[in-house]
Amino acid sequence: MTQIDALPPVAQPAASGETVTIDPSRQAQAKEYARISRRLMIADLALSGLLMAAWLALGWSRGLELWLLTYSRNVWLLVLAYGALFGLFFTVVGLPLEYYSGFVLPHRYGQSTETFRGWVKDQALGLLLTAVLGLPILEGVYWALRTAGSAWWLWTAGGLVLFSLVMAVLAPVVIMPLFNKFTPLGAEHADLVARLTTLARQAGTTVSGVFRFDMSRRTKSANAALTGLGGSRRIILGDTLLNEFTADEIETVIAHELAHQVHRDIPLGLVFSAISSLVGLGLVSLVLSWGTARLGFSGPADIGALPLMALALGFFGLITLPLNNAFSRWRERRADQYALRVTGKPEAFASAMTRLANQNLADADPERWVVWLLHSHPPIRDRVAMAQAFRPSAGHAG
Repeated sequence: MTQIDALPPVAQPAASGETVTIDPSRQAQAKEYARISRRLMIADLALSGLLMAAWLALGWSRGLELWLLTYSRNVWLLVLAYGALFGLFFTVVGLPLEYYSGFVLPHRYGQSTETFRGWVKDQALGLLLTAVLGLPILEGVYWALRTAGSAWWLWTAGGLVLFSLVMAVLAPVVIMPLFNKFTPLGAEHADLVARLTTLARQAGTTVSGVFRFDMSRRTKSANAALTGLGGSRRIILGDTLLNEFTADEIETVIAHELAHQVHRDIPLGLVFSAISSLVGLGLVSLVLSWGTARLGFSGPADIGALPLMALALGFFGLITLPLNNAFSRWRERRADQYALRVTGKPEAFASAMTRLANQNLADADPERWVVWLLHSHPPIRDRVAMAQAFRPSAGHAG
């Protein structure tokens, strides 16, 4: 999905003739919001790490495992029960922080439109979905640990890649509709649908349709995406984007999304993810082999060592975050270049970025260390500068 990072205080003319400018008061709020969000993220990471360590150091993990063994020694039931209770513990402990960061803070800064009842429903649905998807994955990981021995991490990495492919196909038609209502655009948007489907054909793909989804039920922010694979591929537009943006601006946003198809970013991303998973799981395998005996567990396949696995995975994810984000920014920059070339509308692209920065309450000028560490997209100041420097004669789409 299109992400908004930063924007310099410049004005850009939209195709309609309207001048879109950065809102200084919104930017002051955006800096505060970003700063608080970063602190909450650090607090969440610290809390999770400390609790994982406590489960190991204070014997909670081993105690839970022994208690469950008094009811059943079936390894499948043991993994299922331990995983459910372990996950529930962290969900309950983290709920106050989740409530503040996901409900209180967005309302305080005027970004959220979600009711408390709606937020509770989303949390419950998310927890159920995590259980339905996560517990079978956990069972698969521990099956690999019991069956494949020291090669378990290779089997697991392959299984996760396959799972990602399946989810890419099913998510738009099975999972996303659980949280939002998707409606095909009607006759009043026939021109826009024609534009976007033409763009898709130019990108060498077909889409099953162009859909509106009800973002306004939860937020004032705007977004759009190209989702799915094969027959499930579709263009989705948040109603907040559809109602506030010109057709030219929407066209440039979707051209950016289609660029990922043209540049084969999905298979490239899967390869990158597979390599990262291999390295990460390989390191986790070493940590488990070293740590389980020292902590009193029977071996890497002992479910009681799950907190140690989670700590190792979390640490690996944290130290590789800058690399993952650098890779993502590179691909997103290329997608911006494609969008400018294929549409030939740099003014609309720049005004779309400006409008998104205002609407999504994004930090206009993040520090370089923040971009390097946390941003998966280039700062919008760079994206607007690229649009300003673009000349339609500079190249052709592709």
